[in-house]
Amino acid sequence: MNELNASSDVVSDESQTHSDPASSGVDSAIDPGYWFSDEYVTRMQQTIGPDACRALSIYPLPEAFCLSVIVPVYNECSTVQSVLNTLRNTGLPMQIIVVDDGSNDGSGEALKKFQDEHQVTLIRHPKNRGKGAAIRTAIEVAQGDVIVIQDADSEYDPGDFRVMLQPLLAGEADVVYGTRYGHCDRQVSPWWHQAVNGFLSWLASVAIGPRLSDVETCYKMARREDFLDILPKLKENRFGIEIELTARWARKNLRFTERPIRYHHRWYDEGKKIGWRDGVAALGCIFRYGLLRR
Repeated sequence: MNELNASSDVVSDESQTHSDPASSGVDSAIDPGYWFSDEYVTRMQQTIGPDACRALSIYPLPEAFCLSVIVPVYNECSTVQSVLNTLRNTGLPMQIIVVDDGSNDGSGEALKKFQDEHQVTLIRHPKNRGKGAAIRTAIEVAQGDVIVIQDADSEYDPGDFRVMLQPLLAGEADVVYGTRYGHCDRQVSPWWHQAVNGFLSWLASVAIGPRLSDVETCYKMARREDFLDILPKLKENRFGIEIELTARWARKNLRFTERPIRYHHRWYDEGKKIGWRDGVAALGCIFRYGLLRR
């Protein structure tokens, strides 16, 4: 195992960093899929028309397109392999970057086994540093045209990447958030969870700028250069990264949009980690990055 950078608490299982996505953790066995091919798109446009294709998110991918998916993992042994398999089956050309953030429940062993069978980029933090730290580590090695963040707990469906990618590739937006509060196929969260998230989203919209219905969503997607542009300024190590990413991009005057996504709420006895302290911390982040513009 080699050091990824000068920091002694980040270890990578890759022998070197490559500039070519095909050799840097991109699973070449994943075919972009017939559903994104020019043949299929042309046939559907002729059959149902361009407007219907747009509404159904039927479109071709740019040549040599690659999506980098950042998967922070902390004690998700029971779900992480299922999430990774679902990612591989989306039909998108993809670089999967998994950051094991100091897991102690066997997740590391499960990830190593998965890496032995499939081509993924696996990075380990010897000690738990938080979701924000894991995301920063992964951004450094991302090689795709677009980056998206994926939790390892099966609450989010990677099948929604197709819908989220569409406005980015069409040049209609710079940042796309997947909102959990607009899709008909979603499990209802507890009322207090919806109330807190709604309040935080409203307050963030007032203090930061973009009008968002779900600022705390995991699904945040943007072009790699827009992640790299703010990387040196990112400070939050834990769930505060959700607010900080929003604020940093807003200051760059990037165009935001939201797309409804499916969501399966996980309960605390199933391993959900975010709690009331994180809600309080989010308020602090809104004040710090929104009002004080730190």
